[in-house]
Amino acid sequence: MTGTTTPTPVISGVSASNANSQVQGGLQSLTSNFQTFLSLLTTQLQNQDPLSPVDSNAFTQQLVQMSGVQQQLLTNGLLTSLVGAQGGVSSGVNYIGKDVTAAANATTLTSGKATWSYELANAAPGSTLEIDDGNGNAVWKGPVPDSTAGVHDFNWNGKDTNGKQLADGGVYTLKISGLDGAGKSVDSQVLIRGQVTAVQMVNGQPYLSMGNSIVPLANVIAVQNSN
Repeated sequence: MTGTTTPTPVISGVSASNANSQVQGGLQSLTSNFQTFLSLLTTQLQNQDPLSPVDSNAFTQQLVQMSGVQQQLLTNGLLTSLVGAQGGVSSGVNYIGKDVTAAANATTLTSGKATWSYELANAAPGSTLEIDDGNGNAVWKGPVPDSTAGVHDFNWNGKDTNGKQLADGGVYTLKISGLDGAGKSVDSQVLIRGQVTAVQMVNGQPYLSMGNSIVPLANVIAVQNSN
C-alpha cells in the first residue's frame, strides 16, 4: 500500500518548520550577541575613567533593549509552536468520519475483545501471531487465521494462552511473523483499521482516535469515505 502525504502547515506563505528554524537561528544569534555585549560592558566598567565614569543610564537602556528583543523572539517561538499545533489538528480533522488504515499495532482490550488487521505480501501458511501486554510480555500466541496474501482481520477474545480472561482496559500489541511453507520470511505488517472519531495532539504530533486505538496521523496508509 502507498501512504498518504500529510501537508505541512503553512501560514502567510511560510511553513511552520521554516518559521521555527528562523526563530531558532535568531535566538542563537541573540545569545551570542548578548554574551558579547556583557563582555564589553564588563570591560568598560573595569577600565572606565574614575574622573569621568560612563553614564549608567546608557547601560540600563541597552540592557532593556536587549531584553526586549529576547522577549520578542521567545514570543515568536511560542506563536510558531501554536501555528504548528493548529496545522496538525486541522490536518487530522479532515480524517474524521473516514475509514482509515494505519500501520500500528496497539489497541485497548474492551468488553473482552480487541481487533487488529494484518497484511501478508504472499501466501504464508507458516505465519504466527503474538499478543504482548503493556510490559512486553507475551500473553497469547497462535497461527494466523488466514494465511492467504492480502489484508485480514484478527479478533481476539481477550483470553491468554492458558484460557484466562484478561481484564478490560489493558493496552495490547499484536506482532506477526510471516513465513511461507518452506519457513522463508514473507513481508508482513500489523494494521489498525476503523472509522476516525476524533483527533488530538500528543507531544506536538496529531493522533487519530479509531475505535479503541489511537494512532499517529503519520502512520496512515489508506483513507476512504465511510459507507
